[in-house]
Amino acid sequence: MNTTDALRVLETALICATQPLTVRELGTLFDGEIAPDTLKSMLADLQLQWTGRGVELVQVASGWRFQSRPELRPFLDRLHPEKPPKYSRAAMETLAIIAYRQPVTRGDMEDIRGVTINSMILKQLEDRGWIEVIGHRETVGRPALFATTRQFLDDLGLASLDQLPPLEASEVQESALDRLDFDALSQRLPDEALDDAPVADLLTESADTGAEDPTKETHDDAGHTPPNDG
Repeated sequence: MNTTDALRVLETALICATQPLTVRELGTLFDGEIAPDTLKSMLADLQLQWTGRGVELVQVASGWRFQSRPELRPFLDRLHPEKPPKYSRAAMETLAIIAYRQPVTRGDMEDIRGVTINSMILKQLEDRGWIEVIGHRETVGRPALFATTRQFLDDLGLASLDQLPPLEASEVQESALDRLDFDALSQRLPDEALDDAPVADLLTESADTGAEDPTKETHDDAGHTPPNDG
């Protein structure tokens, strides 16, 4: 099979796929006759071919997929004008703390936010597939350690946690996750009471006061280090 035909096969498979495809899965299209490095090069070529179009080929945490470009979403939203409820500030702050400080316990989150976290918020984030328990901290009560999932990255169009917007002290007036494309997410959490403290302020305040670094507690129940979402 020549390169042109192989690119057509890749393109068709990715367009028709209902979820991201990994390089290994794409390799099965050719019975393993095309090496992974060659497939990656072909995917890069496809990306260039789709430059300037309304749809782009991107790599997210779970693999490769075609998606509409963010700047065109306002037009596509007109096909479905109904607006779901926005995320609550409490839920956004909790998600941001987990994303930037993972792995963290519920106690860590409450220390950073300065208020008790409603159990339903954690359950809603777990049910949505954005966070999960990856182990337990070896301390009194062995509290659960929470981290974000590949689904969280996929829904935001990110390939790894390294692509999260940088958290800087100068941005204390802006929620750390406000710049992420949460409008692309298919479900919303119900409104709850809003807190005034911005997420970036909460997180930088925690770092300045010498809060315990949760990255030192990364072993699961079997003594293994959980995989990074990226």
